[in-house]
Amino acid sequence: VREVDNRRDSESEESEEENPAERNMIWIFSRRFQLSVPKLASRRRVVQELLSDLIRISHSLFSDSFFPVLEPVIGVGSACEGWSPHKEEDIVYCMFVPLKPPRGHVFHLEPDSTGEMPQTSMRVRVELVCTCTGEQPDQNMLCFLHHSEQELKRNQVASLLHTLCTGPYLDGEKIALWFQTFVISAWSMVPQSRRYSMKVLPSCRSCKMKLMRASGRSLFVETVFSVQQGDSDIFLSSQPPEAQLPPSTTWLESYAVAEAKFFRHVAMQAPPRSCHLKCLRLCARILEGSGLSIYALKTTVMHLLTLIPLSEWQHKYLLMRVDDTMRYLRCCLEEKRLKHFFFDNEDMPQEISLPPAFQGAQPLNLFQHLAQDPDAQTEALKKFDDL
Repeated sequence: VREVDNRRDSESEESEEENPAERNMIWIFSRRFQLSVPKLASRRRVVQELLSDLIRISHSLFSDSFFPVLEPVIGVGSACEGWSPHKEEDIVYCMFVPLKPPRGHVFHLEPDSTGEMPQTSMRVRVELVCTCTGEQPDQNMLCFLHHSEQELKRNQVASLLHTLCTGPYLDGEKIALWFQTFVISAWSMVPQSRRYSMKVLPSCRSCKMKLMRASGRSLFVETVFSVQQGDSDIFLSSQPPEAQLPPSTTWLESYAVAEAKFFRHVAMQAPPRSCHLKCLRLCARILEGSGLSIYALKTTVMHLLTLIPLSEWQHKYLLMRVDDTMRYLRCCLEEKRLKHFFFDNEDMPQEISLPPAFQGAQPLNLFQHLAQDPDAQTEALKKFDDL
């Protein structure tokens, strides 16, 4: 049955304009590389509804406290962009939850001066502000700055500085533990608890959940906490890459929200049944074992989506776009340079908001490690050519 469904899915996407040889090749690729990704959009909606319900409950439970205010979730990563390279059982739906300061607090973003991480790392300094003056002073709230410590202890819960910070800085590990504890205690209050059982998985900087249906099917969700840089689409993320473990007060610059917004922009502008997501999935499967990162592939396709007219991404051009992608990557390997998509990019859609410093900034080179290590470049080229 699954084979028949997969074949129907493949055949339904084929155009009558394609010649038989190309149709056959696309069908072979679809079967060989399992391109029929199961209903990512519907599962993403399930995850977003769940987290939206949890955030709504958090607002009511913590309305009289001074924990960070949880903003609406933002789906990020390949599963939320619609092209996950993973098999169904390995897909993780990643959601950013932006944090806003509670009453009487403000966030200040500071470059991380510890020297342990690259320049894209920052810290979030929490400051207390006066609440007893202003246009609409809160009569029910004591001012952290102008009331005595005794009054505050007797009549008001602790400030954010005394709960989820280390020193004056927001602590990602403490926030993750706080949210994990909240999810466990609030699970019975969400409608999804009637359809799913839930297990919080170990994670020190995020909240990972496994949702299980009675049928045995599972959904994996990761909630990552973030702080927005101004009004831009660039955020600071609590979750570091797997190979890195910075101090818990270090937050890393993330472009995931801007990337998700870019793919939504492309989806609105591209022709029906555009092949760009299938191209991403296919190339990701082809490049397995090459040592090239999925992020390098994703960056390549984002560049090509601004260089090649979207009308040329119709499904009948899939094999041509795959060839373009592999050739572009090969050239970047030879030149030891792959330009980061969001720095000093004249082709950036206007809908994407970037910090002013990104314009005219020296572009980051995602292949800098190859430029510094000729042997690594030689090995990367060899693996690529073997593919």
